[in-house]
Amino acid sequence: MPNLLLTADSHFAHANVIEYTGRPFASVNEMDEGEIAAWNSVVGPRDTVYHLGDVCLGGKSMARRYFIRLNGNIRVLSNPWHHDRRWLKGKPMYTTRTGIVEILPPMVVLRLEQYQLNGRPMPLVLCHYPLAPNRWDRAHYGSWHAFGHCHGRYNPKGLCLDVGVDNAYKLLGAYRPFRLEEFAEIMRQKGETGVS
Repeated sequence: MPNLLLTADSHFAHANVIEYTGRPFASVNEMDEGEIAAWNSVVGPRDTVYHLGDVCLGGKSMARRYFIRLNGNIRVLSNPWHHDRRWLKGKPMYTTRTGIVEILPPMVVLRLEQYQLNGRPMPLVLCHYPLAPNRWDRAHYGSWHAFGHCHGRYNPKGLCLDVGVDNAYKLLGAYRPFRLEEFAEIMRQKGETGVS
């Protein structure tokens, strides 16, 4: 059965992000190759990855070179005001090693059938930027929020998580997407400890 994964802030081809975030790579090529290998180690051919933005710094041809090496179907939240603006122009069409790339609006709310909130599918609010603590759709009922942009430097209270690769490295030990089950377990732990 296909899996659902969450990620953000790959910053492929972005040399400055190494110093900015303290990533342990000697070059942008080493970073890109490490991230691609880490991605493909957890993403299968039929899996779906929601990428919350800042995929790559370059234009369309560069974005195409990265997507074609990644497993799965990728759904990218469009953020035309930031690093992805060069390759998001027009109506871009990309494929991955094993699937397609779909461009979505800047904010998406998923309904997770496998997780329940008051007898209904759990809402998961996706946005590149973190929303105000406990102020996303249905947060007061216990819904979840995934974001990027912060590179593991902002971890607010509530049932939310920075799913960017830098936070994945801190929490999971690799610059890779979070499996939905890993994200859900973190939300469960936050809820049990009263952080929400």
